[in-house]
Amino acid sequence: MSGFVRKTLVVAAALSISGTAVAQDSIKMGALATLEGAFTVLGEDGMRGVKMALEEFGYEAGGKKIELITGSSDASPDSAVRAARKLVEQDGVPILIGPLSGSEGLAIKDYAKTQPDVTFLNGTSAAQDTTLRAPAENFFRFSTDGAQWMAGLGEYAYNEKGYRKVAVLAEDYSFPYTQVFGFLEPFCRLGGEAPIDARFWVPIGNKDYSSVIAALPDDVDAIYVALGGADAVNFLTQFEQAGGELPLIGGSITVDQSVLGSKGRTRQFVVGTPSAGPVSDTWDDPRWAAFVAAYQKQFPDGFPSPSLFAHGYYINTKAALLALNEVGGDLSDGGKKYREALSNLEFDTPTGMVKLDERREAIADIFLTEVIEGPDGNLLNKTIKVIPQVNQTLGVPYEKFLEYGQVGRENPSCE
Repeated sequence: MSGFVRKTLVVAAALSISGTAVAQDSIKMGALATLEGAFTVLGEDGMRGVKMALEEFGYEAGGKKIELITGSSDASPDSAVRAARKLVEQDGVPILIGPLSGSEGLAIKDYAKTQPDVTFLNGTSAAQDTTLRAPAENFFRFSTDGAQWMAGLGEYAYNEKGYRKVAVLAEDYSFPYTQVFGFLEPFCRLGGEAPIDARFWVPIGNKDYSSVIAALPDDVDAIYVALGGADAVNFLTQFEQAGGELPLIGGSITVDQSVLGSKGRTRQFVVGTPSAGPVSDTWDDPRWAAFVAAYQKQFPDGFPSPSLFAHGYYINTKAALLALNEVGGDLSDGGKKYREALSNLEFDTPTGMVKLDERREAIADIFLTEVIEGPDGNLLNKTIKVIPQVNQTLGVPYEKFLEYGQVGRENPSCE
């Protein structure tokens, strides 16, 4: 063997050892959000939440540097799975945070079952069946689901607002089904109505709401609206321009900062709209105040207050990092010890304590809110009430809760 060849082999071996050492000293973390389509602004704020958590930990956990690799979807299940496949199968991430939208979560849950050595933590995807039925053992949701987000709102609309009959306008997929169920189940149980022929379902990305607005019935007290991102902005703008006078009840993302913080829209008519969700802009708690201050400092071009997307991605990313600290960054057993640490994790968040149930679904505080105009002219969600430690079955025993059936366009029938 020539001296040149021998030296080349020695250098190659040294580089290989060095590369291995670098790999062992770092962990790749994937983050998947909707950075395309009608929910782009939601995904952008979700990514802000990921970066806030990583910044808080100095991009290090369990003694390892964290290398962030991002993936983009457009809220469709196929796009989410394609992005997840790239992150997992090409980029080699052992931990993936995401996705953002409801039906994406159902698809990623099924994909997770084919990748048992990869750990998936939700972003803000909030369809009920992501964890309620046939959950994946390696999928964790620290950010609660869309029915949990509605805790207290149905009762408030019936008892405090005095509404007895409502119309429904929502996007036609799994997350709004979950939200509508979470609102209507208590509202209807108390005696409220939401007739099937007064429910309007539109595709994600719908731009023209004129036919829906024209078809809204006159004999209802309010409209429950579960639209997000550009869809919500388009409807609210067109409803106001059409002279709409019916009061609104907001789904969690319809009057979230991702909509209230949008620019170029006349917005005063949404003041007074009740809603509920995992965050409240005006919650008087030092943990939330610190989170808002950190968000505003790190992202001066963001929303006036963090949206629930920043919040949800932050919490799930923080959970991922805390569990890495628990196991000293050791994922050598295919992540088994890591997932056990996640299952047992209970920690403080900007909105209170969070822990998981046996299906790896979050139990957390939920906020009943109402839109107000803040002192600087920004629209905010004011805290009306905090509903503590809401679980996925809304206090009903699991087997009994399953008897409600899967959420959908006509569940509950409410007539």
